[in-house]
Amino acid sequence: MDFELNAEDKRFREIVRHFLAEELPEDLSQAAARYAGVWAPFDVAMQWHRILDRHGYAVPNWPVEYGGRDWSVVQQYLWQSEYALAGAPRVPAMGPKMCAPVLMKFGTETQKAELIPRIRSGEDFWCQGYSEPGAGSDLAALQCKAVRDGDHYVLNGTKIWTTYAQYANWMFCLVRTGNSGKPQAGISFLLVEMDSPGLTVSPIVSISGDHEVNQVFFDDVRVPAVNLVGDENEGWTVAKYLLQHERGGAYASGIRRQLARFREVANTVIQEHQAPDLSAVLARLSALEIEAEAVDMTERRIISRISAGVTGDSEPSMLKLAGSELRQKVDELWLDLLAHYIAPDYLMAREGRSNWAPGPDYAIPVVGSYLNNRAGTIYGGSSEVQRNIIAKLGLGL
Repeated sequence: MDFELNAEDKRFREIVRHFLAEELPEDLSQAAARYAGVWAPFDVAMQWHRILDRHGYAVPNWPVEYGGRDWSVVQQYLWQSEYALAGAPRVPAMGPKMCAPVLMKFGTETQKAELIPRIRSGEDFWCQGYSEPGAGSDLAALQCKAVRDGDHYVLNGTKIWTTYAQYANWMFCLVRTGNSGKPQAGISFLLVEMDSPGLTVSPIVSISGDHEVNQVFFDDVRVPAVNLVGDENEGWTVAKYLLQHERGGAYASGIRRQLARFREVANTVIQEHQAPDLSAVLARLSALEIEAEAVDMTERRIISRISAGVTGDSEPSMLKLAGSELRQKVDELWLDLLAHYIAPDYLMAREGRSNWAPGPDYAIPVVGSYLNNRAGTIYGGSSEVQRNIIAKLGLGL
């Protein structure tokens, strides 16, 4: 395995670092740091997306013919790593990193021409209609039905945990169009406009007080049949392709940034607040730093293998499992360090609706992040599902 960067990749990394240092507004970075959700606050994310688009960095992993930069696997990894280290806002991935790759592979020429440019520019904002009550990690059990009626499908049912559906004007959606064969059979992939008559978005406020997710109801919603992606009843193939883009990614850099911040704050707590001996907490910190290094080496090993043309179906699951579980350990460490500072409600400060917080600035996002990140081992496929994938596809069990 080649873990070293060549001269060209080092030059590329410096270009990325310079861009982020010069073009990332401090107010956007600070707003993203306070927020506890999976993505940055919507208005912050879209402001940053427009800046990225002006400089050609909104979708750098896309092929050049679609407006991307066609970066190599190593370049994409370096971008994600430096992006996380810089504290740049996390732009929602549903359009650029999930739906767009699906359209490029499975979409019609009309779908590609009309939808992909609007995803790149941010003019269209997408949400993901996968999970349902009783069909989350067991996605094959979904029951939202689409019945063909002439040139349309008629949708009835519901989707749940639909992130940022309140802002979206499009949804990519898995629906049941058949009932024969295995549960995975009879599922189709549809594109649904969110202003369609009969479609209702109902907010779900999380335990942290954030409104990120929603339940979406379909009551005789008519969707043009031309919005079908791929063949009818073959949506499971499309869905598996999309999940390869949803899982995986670069976790280590963001976690290492958090751990470095934790060490800085821990020293402040010890020195300025005359805290009791925190040797046990610092020992746990050292253990998590070692875990973060292990995740980093795993990412580099996978990148090296992919660059050499060797791929594995279980590797996105490996990274998703390790990264999401390590994030939760980091959250728990923050709680133990801050003690009584975790009791107040910081929601207004996190959302930027108040310039005052009941505790120090470093305490503002801690509880919200802890509560929201509990879902990290559920969405995108639970940890149990990831372990099954690793056992089957990676270990051949």
